[in-house]
Amino acid sequence: MTAGEVRYSMNYDVIIYIFLVLFGACVGSFLNVVIARLPNKGEFLSKKRSCCPLCEQEIKPYDLIPIFSWFVLRGKCRSCKARISFQYPLVEASGAFLACFSFWRFGFDDVTGFSFVVVFAVAAVLLAISLIDLDTTEIPNSLIISIAVCAIASIWVFPGISLLSRAIGFVAVSIPLLTITLAVNGAFGGGDIKLVAVCGFLLGWQLILLAFFLALIFGGTYAIFLMISGKRKRGEHMVFGPAICLGVAISLFYGYEIISWYTGLFMI
Repeated sequence: MTAGEVRYSMNYDVIIYIFLVLFGACVGSFLNVVIARLPNKGEFLSKKRSCCPLCEQEIKPYDLIPIFSWFVLRGKCRSCKARISFQYPLVEASGAFLACFSFWRFGFDDVTGFSFVVVFAVAAVLLAISLIDLDTTEIPNSLIISIAVCAIASIWVFPGISLLSRAIGFVAVSIPLLTITLAVNGAFGGGDIKLVAVCGFLLGWQLILLAFFLALIFGGTYAIFLMISGKRKRGEHMVFGPAICLGVAISLFYGYEIISWYTGLFMI
């Protein structure tokens, strides 16, 4: 490759990543709307424009620029000066990061050329699920359906995961969780069980087992922290959805590498 071709390739990559940052930040902005409105089912379907929750003043278009507007306004409403949660620019920045990271990890070098689109969509929905579950202790069915749609699309973009593996993955964790919940009332939420089921179809049985193992580690660590800090008492309900989402995301991006590393420790 000549020096000119290298420069052209680098310039091309820069353009792609600039587009991905802008696109991902816009997706993050939409996720903020989903996170704020979806739990209030009627509000999400309304034609109501974005407005300040305190003074209800409609937000001008120039104050809706992802990430940038929050810093220009110094985290306050232009009209009533009420504080705007830092969650808004953080989710928008997360959208930008996930778009770039999905492309960097998968790019166009696969069978269909668009696996990173499916991966980014899944990661974005997992982010929304995590924040909604933390806030409301519920996982909306519509977001689980969104994961299911991505899982169906992944049949074409990830043909290496067989339908048999997906079918086993669908029940490998969800059925045991359902059984435990029927035996111990409230052990797991219905949303957690449905989320694990569709993610099992997305990942296949090997990766969903890894995802759930990681979720147990993350969820258990978080639960211990809450009890030590006095924010939760033993026996109180604790959200498990964010831990599942984190485990699924890690398995989605690096699952096979983790499994290969682990089995290599024992020369399996």
